[in-house]
This record gives sequence, structure tokens and C-alpha cells, in this order.
Amino acid sequence: MIDLSNLNAPGWRRIVADLTAASGDERTFPNHLLAAMGQVAGARQAAMFVHAGAGADSGDRPTATIVWPEGPTDGTSADDSLGEPVVMRSSAASAFASGTTAVFGMGADDGLYDDSHSNGFTLAVPVGTVANADGETRPAFVVVLLLDQRSRGAMQSTIAMVELLAGYAHLASTRSQLTRLRSAGAALELATRLVASINSSTGFKGSAMQLVNDLCRHLKADRVALGWRDGLAGAAQGGDELVTERDSTPIKVVALSDTEHVDRRMAMVRKLASAMDECLDQDQPVVFPVPELGEHVDPTLTQTVTHAHRDLASSDANLKVTSLPLRDGDEALGVITIESAQVGQAIDVRTVELLQATMDLVAPVLRLRKSDDRPIPARLMDEVRKAGAWAVGPKHTLWKLLGIAVMVAALIVTFVSVPYRVEADVQLRPVERRIVAVPFEGIVSEVLPEAKAGEKVTKGQLLVRIDTSDLELSAVEARQSIAQAQSQAADAMRRGNGAEQQQAEAKVMQGQARLDLLNSRIEAARIVAPIDGTIIAGDLTERVGARLELGEPLFEIAPLDSMRLIAEVDDSDIGLVLGALESDGMVGSVATKAYPDRRFPLTVERVVPMAQAQDGRNSFLVYASLDESAGWMRPGMEGLAKLEVGDRTLLWIGSRRIVDKLRLWLWW
Repeated sequence: MIDLSNLNAPGWRRIVADLTAASGDERTFPNHLLAAMGQVAGARQAAMFVHAGAGADSGDRPTATIVWPEGPTDGTSADDSLGEPVVMRSSAASAFASGTTAVFGMGADDGLYDDSHSNGFTLAVPVGTVANADGETRPAFVVVLLLDQRSRGAMQSTIAMVELLAGYAHLASTRSQLTRLRSAGAALELATRLVASINSSTGFKGSAMQLVNDLCRHLKADRVALGWRDGLAGAAQGGDELVTERDSTPIKVVALSDTEHVDRRMAMVRKLASAMDECLDQDQPVVFPVPELGEHVDPTLTQTVTHAHRDLASSDANLKVTSLPLRDGDEALGVITIESAQVGQAIDVRTVELLQATMDLVAPVLRLRKSDDRPIPARLMDEVRKAGAWAVGPKHTLWKLLGIAVMVAALIVTFVSVPYRVEADVQLRPVERRIVAVPFEGIVSEVLPEAKAGEKVTKGQLLVRIDTSDLELSAVEARQSIAQAQSQAADAMRRGNGAEQQQAEAKVMQGQARLDLLNSRIEAARIVAPIDGTIIAGDLTERVGARLELGEPLFEIAPLDSMRLIAEVDDSDIGLVLGALESDGMVGSVATKAYPDRRFPLTVERVVPMAQAQDGRNSFLVYASLDESAGWMRPGMEGLAKLEVGDRTLLWIGSRRIVDKLRLWLWW
């Protein structure tokens, strides 16, 4: 057996190895592919064409995005550096339309493989496939090669090699998809572990501590810190905040790995907060030291601002700092900062991408835990914002709802009328009340057990007896004097002495009048109840044997089944009361201090026309009767009455007193 390995061209091996190595990087593979195809075909120039707009049809003008060899560096675009722009664009358009490889002779309209085309050929090779909006597939891009004159056999060999190289685009796409799947799987696995540990903690603070500790152990870092935007309540994604400027909500360090308490006054914590603000302002990962631009390095990482990160790492020359924004949708919630000073423990670019994908999955969970720690009113506000976003849109929802509420409230207070009621302090009084007074000066001899306040009595019931012994003796003397005067009058009549008879008869009349007076006083000594009712005042149980003066009040008796109200209406409200009373009568309701939860209807009877000054204000007495009363009502009870004076708008009710004051002040 003969070893023929040396027949494999070294140049071809180098091209294949270069394409294979670059196939995992979507950013650099098109450049490598175009250079390989240009080198293999021996082209004067190679260009990669795409459609002018995303989703454009085959009639769109193709545009060159990459040119090999590289075009001028004076700021002109790749499309402006084409050697034969008209022919190359026409070839690209034809390949886009047909989807197959096409060869065109320079200066001719047909494709011929002979030596008559002294200006050379253009070779258009479609690479890759994409689907448009209609589901039809077309080439992802077209490589156009500008070739010198060559034979038919040489052209066929060139086409075969170029099409073979174009097949590496499928390899690059497959490896790129595989890389993304692996990264997504790793990010999902790490995020699953982190979310599980977060959910096992209590509250947002415990979740944040668990997250930084787990990340620190997983990455073998020296320190991991979590910062959260101050005032960010954790509203659901899509709801807008009243404060939308990022600078107006500075970030605060809320958790440090292996640290129970975070003192924000420490210089180290302030530096961490500054680095997190720097990452939050740029809204992308920040790595310090900045990585050098390479094939697998995102150019945006090499262009980040790292002043605060450099200040944070100034204490240790080996310290590597990486900050990753925590995002929920398009909103930045906070920042994770990872510090590592161990040699060989720096986070590479692929790890940064993995961690960023992981944080994008973890951030919504942290936001939910933060939201759960808020008070109920704050959660209710979020629910209102969510419901309002469905009605008025997701932008400025709270302001829109507030404007609608103000407009509706203005319409209600301006046009909606409600019954207006004048409030006044009231006091319960009995409809009928009798005062029992002392009929004459005397001494109390007996007080009946029922003669006490609170006892019910009937008309004519004996309550008190006054001592009548002196009156009875005087009555006996009066009877004796009457009998003596009658005998004198009879004797004078027998003797025929008329003058003496008249004097005796006058004494009889005088004695009889005195006797009647004494008898009436003896009868009045029995003090009885003048009406049926309840004794509401008076108690003589401790005054037995005491002397009473003439006219001294003993008891007050009133029936409690019928009560009336006396309301004190303020001077500023009496006009409304009089107007309503004159129109069609006035009704209202009353509640007592004893039972404020019960309401009783009333009807106004009359208004005392004379005001009375009391406690520095004028008020009028308004008498009203209760339409229904309760057995527990007692005279002297106080409460609050509301007298209905008609319907008024809410605006009138709220501004009435202010308007009245202004009318008095501005009157001239």
C-alpha cells in the first residue's frame, strides 16, 4: 500500500481548517467564507450581496455588504468599492431570482464558457436559505466573484470548488445553532438552580442573599454584589412608572456574598454602587479589564466606559470586575457585580453571555419577590395600573386614569344633585309636662314610695302628705265660733234686736269662710299626680318632717310616650330652613347620642323668630315632632338632627360657605 497523503494540497487544508474554525462565530464567518471563495477561485474581486431591505422581494436592488479584498478605508461603503458594480449587481439579482449558480460573460447577456470573453466572467453563487413572510425560501446572500478569462474546463472546476465552499455556510449555521442551544441549556440549568434557591428563601432580602452566595460559590469568585434600583417597587412588566428617568432612581447595594448586613456608608459599598450605576447607564455588561477585540469577542464589550470599575479594582492589581444588568423585558431592575482576584478565575466572554442569559431569567423572579414584600396598598396600585393599561394603554397609565377620574369627578360635582340637609344639635323634650308645687307653707308628714323620679304615676295618685294638725284644730275652733255666732243671731231675732242679729250673722259668715279655707288647705295637703305619666324630677324621701315654702316645686311629671325636639339651627342655615318650611313643609331625621346607629323621622312644626346668643354664635330654636318614638327616649337626651332643605349639586354644597363668606367680605 502506497501512502498518497502528500497529494492533499496544503493550501486547501489551510482554507478548510480556517472555515471550520470560524464556523462557530456568526460575526466573522462571512468574512472568512468570502476570502476563501475569492482565493480558491483566483478572483480579482469578491463581494457578498444582500437584499436592500429585510423581507424585500427578488426585484429589490442587491447591496454589497462585504468586499474582498477589503475596500478603501476612507469612509466609503463596501458597495461603493465594487470593480464592476453594474455587472456584479445584475449577477447577484439573477442569482437571488433563480436560487442557482449563474455565470455571466463580461459585456455579454448570455452565459458562455468559452474563451471569447476577453474581459472575464462574473460568477454568482447563492449561499444559505431564509424564509420570507409568505413562507417561500430564497438565498440568504449571494457571493459574486469577478474572474479573469479562463477556459471552459477551468471555469467548471472553479464552480465546483466555490459551490463546495458555499456548503460550509450550512455547517456554520448548524454549529451556531448548536452553540446557542448549549448556551441556552446551560443558562436554563443555572437559572433553574438559582430560582429554586431563591424560592426557598423568605422575602426579597433573603432571596438576594441566597442569589449572591450561590453565584459566588458557582463562579468561585471573591465577592458577588446585588444592586437594586431605589424606589423600584417591582411592578409587573408593561406597567409604567411615574418616574421614568433612569438617573432619578439611583441604585442601592442590597446584598453582598457572605455578608449579613450591608453598610452603605462604607467606601467599598459606595464604589460598588458607582460601578453598578455605570453598568446601568450603559444598559449592557461591563468587563474590567476591557477584553481585546478578537474573533469571539463582542465589539460592544470593548467600547464600554469603565471609570467606576477601574476605581473599584484599584485596590488589587489582579482584581477582575464584571457587572451584568438585571432586566425584565426592556426595563433595567438592578445590577450583579462579580469580583475575582484569583489568577485564572477571570470570567471570559462566553461566560459573560451565559451569565447575562441567566440573569435575564432570574430577574423577573427577584422582581416578584420584591413585589411580595410591598404593603397591600402598593400592590393594589399595581393591580389598578394593570387593569387601566387594558383600557387606556400601557403608557402613562396612572396619569391617564387620574385625568379621567378628575374629569368624571368634576362632572359629578357640577351636575349631580343630592338631598342637602342642615345639621343642628337637638334636645328631647316631652310634649306635655306638669310641675307639682307646694300649695301652702307646711311640714312634710308622709312621702309615698311611688313619689320618686322615674316612677310611673296615674292621675289623682297620692304622692305626699303635709301635716294638717294645726289646720284641723283651727277648723274645730272655726266651727265653735260659727255655732256660737248662730246662737247669738237666733237669740237676737227672738228679742227682736235686728242690729245685734246682723252682727251675729256676719260673724257666722266670717267663721264659715275661715272654715272653708281651712278645709281646702286640709284637702290640698294631699298632693296627688295631676296627670298620667312618669316623675322625671323630684325626690322627697329624705325631707320628711322638713318645712316647705309656698310655691316650692316638688315634682315634674310628663308622659314619655310622646316627645318633641328642639333644634338649635345656626344663623347661617336658618334661611334655608325657613325657605323649605314655607314651600311644602320640612322633614328630616334625628339620631341621639345614646343610640347613634338609629334614625327617627321628624317633622318641623315652627321656628322661634327670636335668635338666642350662646357660645359666641347666634342660633334659632326650631320645634319638631317625632313621627315615631321609642320607649327608651328620655327628656333631656341630646343628639343630631338633619333637616332636608331640597336638592343641591355637590359643587354648591362644597362651596356654599366659602361663597357666602366672600359675598360678605366683598360686599360694598
